[in-house]
Amino acid sequence: MRSRPRPGAVTATVLTAVLAVAGLAGTAAAAPDGPVAAGITVPRVDGMRDGWINGVDVSTVLSLEESGVTFRDNEGREADLFAVLADHGVNWVRVRVWNEPFLSTDATKGYGAGNVDAARATEIGRRATAAGMRVLVNFHYADFWAHPGQQPSPRAWRGLALPDREQALYAYTAQTLRTMRDAGVDVGMVQVGNETTNGQVAGESGWDRTAGLFQAGSRAVRDTLGPDVKVAVHFTNPDRAGQYAAVARELDRRGVDYDVFLSSYYAFWHGSLANLTAVLDQVATTYDKEVAVAETSWAYTLEDGDGYPNSVRTAPTQYAASVQGQALAVRDVMQAVADVSGGRGLGTFYWEPAWLPVGPPDQVEASWDLWQQHGSGWATTYSQEFYDPDGRLPEGEWADDFGGSGWDNQALFAFDGTPLESLRVYEYARTGSVAPRQLDAVQRPRVTVVDGEAVTLPAEVEVGYTDGTSETQQVTWQGDGAWIGGPGSYVFTGVTSGGHPAAVDVVVLSDATSGTNLVRNPGFEAGAASWTGTGTGYTIGRAEDPYEGTRSTHFYSANPFAFTIEQTVTDVPPGEYRLSAKVQGGNAGATDTMRIEAQSGISTVTADFRLDGYLAWQTPQTAPISVGADRQVTVSAQLNLSGGAWGTIDDVQLVAVEPAVEADTAPLAALVAEADGVRRDAFTADSLAVLDAALARAAFVLGSPTPHQATVDGAVAALRGALDGLVAAPTPAPTPTTPVPSPTGTAAPAPTAGPDGAASPRVTLSAATARAGDRLTVTVAGVPGAQAEVGIASTYRRLAVADLVDGGATLTVTVPTDLPAGLHHVQVRDARGDVLAQAPLTVTAAGALAVTGAGVLLPLGAGVVLLAAGAAFVAVRRRASA
Repeated sequence: MRSRPRPGAVTATVLTAVLAVAGLAGTAAAAPDGPVAAGITVPRVDGMRDGWINGVDVSTVLSLEESGVTFRDNEGREADLFAVLADHGVNWVRVRVWNEPFLSTDATKGYGAGNVDAARATEIGRRATAAGMRVLVNFHYADFWAHPGQQPSPRAWRGLALPDREQALYAYTAQTLRTMRDAGVDVGMVQVGNETTNGQVAGESGWDRTAGLFQAGSRAVRDTLGPDVKVAVHFTNPDRAGQYAAVARELDRRGVDYDVFLSSYYAFWHGSLANLTAVLDQVATTYDKEVAVAETSWAYTLEDGDGYPNSVRTAPTQYAASVQGQALAVRDVMQAVADVSGGRGLGTFYWEPAWLPVGPPDQVEASWDLWQQHGSGWATTYSQEFYDPDGRLPEGEWADDFGGSGWDNQALFAFDGTPLESLRVYEYARTGSVAPRQLDAVQRPRVTVVDGEAVTLPAEVEVGYTDGTSETQQVTWQGDGAWIGGPGSYVFTGVTSGGHPAAVDVVVLSDATSGTNLVRNPGFEAGAASWTGTGTGYTIGRAEDPYEGTRSTHFYSANPFAFTIEQTVTDVPPGEYRLSAKVQGGNAGATDTMRIEAQSGISTVTADFRLDGYLAWQTPQTAPISVGADRQVTVSAQLNLSGGAWGTIDDVQLVAVEPAVEADTAPLAALVAEADGVRRDAFTADSLAVLDAALARAAFVLGSPTPHQATVDGAVAALRGALDGLVAAPTPAPTPTTPVPSPTGTAAPAPTAGPDGAASPRVTLSAATARAGDRLTVTVAGVPGAQAEVGIASTYRRLAVADLVDGGATLTVTVPTDLPAGLHHVQVRDARGDVLAQAPLTVTAAGALAVTGAGVLLPLGAGVVLLAAGAAFVAVRRRASA
């Protein structure tokens, strides 16, 4: 048994200490001063200073309440959000402020995400203060979202010369803070700009132009609220080598007055927690500043609550997408900040933990009206004016994905407003908590290959438990990689050696190098032109080991080193793009990190790579990234390497992704229904085995999110061939029987007889295909005894016990909600547990097509292709024909 590996992870020693103090995990009591018994395990955070900040950003709250969202306390009673937060140990609230987040022609039509102008921010601050919490005021100095690559000027400041812009910023900041002060808001910190990476703010860029703007905001805070209120600056991408050191140096050189250096940190995108501590510590100790994390979050589920796509919708790797995983993610960020030298770490803020659905996914149209009317979603269509102020986009082309909350699965509340236990992380972090040992989550790996490359499924997965521990278990996968016929997203299911359902996502990418490359100087033939770099151990444009041409970016150092090279690509037409590069090298350490990254707006995509040897070229390729009206993408390569590592980077490409064509699965579903009606007792076992293998392939395709048409066509051909190839079973010699007269005088048909003359047990289903959670009618017949058990396998679990009348029964069961997509079997078992009969059931992914129709029994021995437990699965797929 070992502790769950994760960035900045709690070590096995810490977990062992937690469990030792509490006694064995699962005991009812804990030591008075030690960990408390709970439903999740949270090791204590060491080093939290007096006044430690447990903060949240709930800037959408007013719009959510106006849309009908309610919050509840732990007993399920309707309650005020701020009271619930305070009861769970939250002591600070962060609130963003936009200048004019409304249509210029109609101030009743807001841009969305809370429509948080100064007046609404003041109301949020007043309510937080009334609940006993302090307030961090976050000035974006924009009319709507401001973040890396998008720091537009407020419309009222457009055209202002720089001195006038500085004065406008000062006056706006001072006036807003006076309003808050007069309303009784307990402002403890003011943030001058939001994620102002590279020094961009209020429509200006370049430190020579923006330092005065930062200073104007700082002066307004000092003049209005006095020296006791902290002034903060805010940046992101702590994973980029040397970035925070460079930013802090520029602020210091220009004499910008501030107290706190804030960082965003999202474990999905921002590297290790050890690195976060290191870069914050460097700023804090070099310039005598305090530091904190202004934004962090984690997903507790991958379920979508409102029909608007989640920002995080694929299984993450650092922690489980569960309540336990969410609590550990938050706790570990707290520890990373507490580990900063000299007690200079102030605490953390969780971003939008209450951004809940305003309606369920099946009521999107009604929710849309609420999002538009109250601004309770990410953005309304009215914000088109913000994103495209000059009308550059063609008529009818939208600048952004308008709609609901992409954050509901990262909230610290369930969709119905009830607090999750992960909200108690702020309390548990003080003492620690321990939970009984129960299954938390099975790691869901993600395998990404380019079309034509081998698909290798992991031989084992990590299984996590609610006591904070985990173990690796071997996994037996179901299916065949040869079933994949082209680019798309696929899901293989399996069973771990401990009997837990497992799944792996396989993403097959098209060739990212086909199309127009938007990166300037992509092969470094012009030296460092268009590129910037930070860190050590690299040379841009060196004439050594290129993939093509004569130059590359070369890296080597005898000592540990880290560097980032990046380029901001502008005037990118809105759409989907994918980043790729060529890399080669060697001597990387086991914990070294290497990746390419594309960032546009708040979206970031990455792809890791390896150094496999001299001229053993790798082609990392990211998932697609959406580019909106800001028309800007920052591409980078980020490496953190051991001493002695070496290699080259070349041929960096940013290419538009052609829209995927949705495959037509209706013919395959129709064939599954046809196979469902086959009389299995009429055909040979060998031909039925071929049919069952084809049905397993069909289940794989129908259970995959976005299969390629060639993949679907292959499954159609296999199933059609299996149906056409069924071989009739020999007719058994008749068994003499004495007809039993029926009441009408007509002989009743004799049941199918088994070898001993008794009726063969059989099971029939009301549908051959169902979704997890669906209700299913099961009919059994020919079963001996008074009772029989009905269950479902791959990993068997009992669903019901049937009382038999004349060997038969009809009952309704529920397909388990955690059953993975794929082919399973509904079984009838006797009192000894022996399987008497079974029928195939294809369980599809959520939202996939369910095929109705009667299923029939599957003879024992027929089934699907299983790979040996623990064996690596390698299949070289053919490239899909054009």
